[in-house]
Amino acid sequence: MHLASRVQTLTPSSTLAISAKAKELKKAGYDVIGLGAGEPDFNTPSHILEAAKLAMDEGFTKYTPAGGTLELKQAIQNKLKQDQHLDYGLDQIIVTIGAKHALYTLFQVLLDKEDEVIVPAPYWVSYPEQIKLAEGTPVFVETDERNAFKLTPEQLEESISEKTKAVIINSPSNPTGVMYEREELEALGKVCLEHDILIVSDEIYEKLTYTATKHISIAELSPELKEQTVIINGVSKSHSMTGWRIGYAVGNQKIIKAMTNLASHSTSNPTSISQVAAEAAYTGPQEPVAEMREAFNERLEKLYDWIVAIPGIECVKPQGAFYLFPNVKKAVELNGFATVDDWVTALLEEEKVALVPGSGFGAPDNVRLSYAISLDQLEEAAVRIKRFVENHQ
Repeated sequence: MHLASRVQTLTPSSTLAISAKAKELKKAGYDVIGLGAGEPDFNTPSHILEAAKLAMDEGFTKYTPAGGTLELKQAIQNKLKQDQHLDYGLDQIIVTIGAKHALYTLFQVLLDKEDEVIVPAPYWVSYPEQIKLAEGTPVFVETDERNAFKLTPEQLEESISEKTKAVIINSPSNPTGVMYEREELEALGKVCLEHDILIVSDEIYEKLTYTATKHISIAELSPELKEQTVIINGVSKSHSMTGWRIGYAVGNQKIIKAMTNLASHSTSNPTSISQVAAEAAYTGPQEPVAEMREAFNERLEKLYDWIVAIPGIECVKPQGAFYLFPNVKKAVELNGFATVDDWVTALLEEEKVALVPGSGFGAPDNVRLSYAISLDQLEEAAVRIKRFVENHQ
C-alpha cells in the first residue's frame, strides 16, 4: 500500500530510538544507564494525584470542551498573570494533549504549502517534522557554540524571506539548556516586528532554571510582542506530569480559535482527569517544583564537572532544562570513530551508557545527556564514559 507523501519523509525520534535500544539491552540483563530520558524521574506530586483520584471518584470522566475546561483555562490565565504579568482572555487559551500537540496544531492552522519557519539549530527533534507535516519548510539556522547556541538578530534577519511565517524560540532550550536574556529577546523581537513574523515561544522548561537570571517570555516585553507571540507551555516538565499529556497554547484569539476548531475534529478534547490534575498543579502547592529544581541543580553542577574533565569533551554550561549538550568531536577523533553516531553506538555496546547523538538535533558534533536520573547513576555513567574514551585512545 502506498503511504501518503507527507509521512514518507518523517524521521523517527532519535530520543525514542536510543531509549528503545537501551531498554532492549536492559531486558537482556545488562546494567544499562540511560541518559536519553526527556522526562523528570520524580513522581507527580501527591496533591495532584489526589485531585485526579477525586475526579474519577466523582465521575468526571466524560467529554470536556475541545479547548479545555473553564477551570483549567482560568488556572493557566492566573499562572500567566502571576509569573509573566501577562493578561489573556479565556478565548486566547487552548488546552492540548501535551505541548507537542499544541505545536502540531499551531503549525497545522498556521502554515500553507512552502511557508517557511525559521528553526535555530540545535533544535528539538519534532520541530522540523511537525513543520513538514503541515507542508511548510523548516529553515535551519546554525547557531554558534561560542555564543552559547543562541540565535542572533543578524542571523534571524539574514534567514527571512518573503515566505517566512514564523520563528521558533525555545528558552530554556532542549537540547542545549541555554536561556535567552532580556536584551537578546528584545533584539530578536525587534526583527520579528519589523518583518511581521510570528514568534513561537516554547517555554516548556520555564520552571527548571538554575541561575540568578529570571526566565523571561518574549511576550512580556511589550504589548506588540505579546500580540506577535504564541506561547507554548504545559505541566509535563514543571510538575513531572509527562504521561498526563496536558499542554497549552496562548496567543492571538484568531489563531487559538482555529486551533480549537481543529482539535475538535481530531482529538475531541484533552483527557478530563488529566485536566483536573493540571488544574491542581497550577493552583496547589508549588514546593514540589522547587524541590525538583534544587535536585536538578545539584546534579547539573556535579555532572558538568565530571563530563568536562573527560579528554576531548567540551560543554556550554546549561542554565535550564535537564540536559547537557557537550561537543564530543575531539573525543570521537581521538577514539578513531568516523562519526558521533558511531561513537554513541559503541559506547552503548561496550559500556552500556545510552546517550542521544546530536545529529537528531541538527548538531552532529554533540551528544545530549539527560540528568533526570539519580546522582549515583550519573557518577557511574561519567566513570564509564571516561573509561571508554581512555580505552580507545
